Amino acid sequence: MNLATRAVRDPLLLAAKIILYVLLAGLALGVLAASAGCVGMVFFTQEIAAEFASSQANFDFTEVRLALIGVLVLVIVLLAMIAAMLWLLKRIIDTVGEGDPFVPVNATRMTIMAWLSLAIQVVALPLAGLATWIHNVTEVNETETGLNVDSGFDGNGILLMLVLFILARVFRKGAEMREELEGTV
Repeated sequence: MNLATRAVRDPLLLAAKIILYVLLAGLALGVLAASAGCVGMVFFTQEIAAEFASSQANFDFTEVRLALIGVLVLVIVLLAMIAAMLWLLKRIIDTVGEGDPFVPVNATRMTIMAWLSLAIQVVALPLAGLATWIHNVTEVNETETGLNVDSGFDGNGILLMLVLFILARVFRKGAEMREELEGTV
């Protein structure tokens, strides 16, 4: 069955793939932008400091430069982990489109996605801490910039991790049951 026939048969899977590709492209763009920001802060320190000095009276770029680079590096790591999760989800969707989602590799993919979800939560903690520190040190007025730093705990990420671990077990058991059934026939 060709791709056009499958797309007509299951437009939801096609829409999911398109959305995943758009998200992956956005994540790649975010990684490029954060990487460019890191490079800029290393090679154009004086120019950036002068620009901040002229536009934000309370913002001392030289005091927070390393913390800003740290934020960007952590953002790159987060975006890469999210991209890895989305790529694994795309691979799972591919097996659904092929009509065979209960394969052992999907259980492995979901387990990896669960661990990535936990890693994202762990990396988000120092990221939030650095952002809060930068916000407090620079005393930037939220009403002027529209920036608000939220350093709270995200229960949704932990819930996602638990759901993925459970679904991985369900898929692993489903694959085992199917193999047993095929072996008895």
